[in-house]
Amino acid sequence: MHLAYFDENKYSKESPFFFIGGYLVSDTKALELESTLMQIQANFFGTTSLRTDTEFHGKDILHGKAHYKKRKLNERVQLFQNITDFIIDNQLPIRMVCIDVNAHRTKYAYPAQEYRLGLMLILERFCDYLQAIDDIGTVFGDYEKDEISKAILDFSEFKESGRTAMYGGRELGPLVDTVYFTHSHHSRFLQISDVLIFMAGRYENMTTRPSKWHDQQLFDMWQKIKASTDIYIQRWP
Repeated sequence: MHLAYFDENKYSKESPFFFIGGYLVSDTKALELESTLMQIQANFFGTTSLRTDTEFHGKDILHGKAHYKKRKLNERVQLFQNITDFIIDNQLPIRMVCIDVNAHRTKYAYPAQEYRLGLMLILERFCDYLQAIDDIGTVFGDYEKDEISKAILDFSEFKESGRTAMYGGRELGPLVDTVYFTHSHHSRFLQISDVLIFMAGRYENMTTRPSKWHDQQLFDMWQKIKASTDIYIQRWP
């Protein structure tokens, strides 16, 4: 079995691309991978406790916000590097959906809400991977109060009907039970999805290498992740 973890960013006029997705972990490697993340956490925070003030959160790490406020920039960039190395060294398969929100809303007279559309598409992409390796999986998402009930209902309807709703649909047979949601500070695996989504949202649609040192470092890390892992980003529309 594989465990699939996903998160999403927030659409804004300054960031017009909605990203949703994450990566998959084999259950046979989950304990080993969790141990590695615990070590990364302990090296940075001095503790392995799962709390809001020990959470890996991409935006806060980069900008030195919340519990990263008093940490030096080079330390925060190194934390991104450690997480990048974790992804690459363990060859974790990454699946994402990138919705150009303005293009989506312009193209369709009655556009689907971005989270609902993105969730459906990322579940399809997780299933594509699971079918390719002949395995089953369970999906975990970050707790978003306004989205959970709708997401679980959508997933239940997709499973009951046998397929998703878009273009004839896609079977979700490899996915077991339901979509599980928890607060990200309770799951290091979910926190890595947050970091990946943050990096994708900031750098994936950037056409030139940024000018600031810290952005250059993260831009290069994102390019290395793309060049060194099994990654697929579905673009919509």
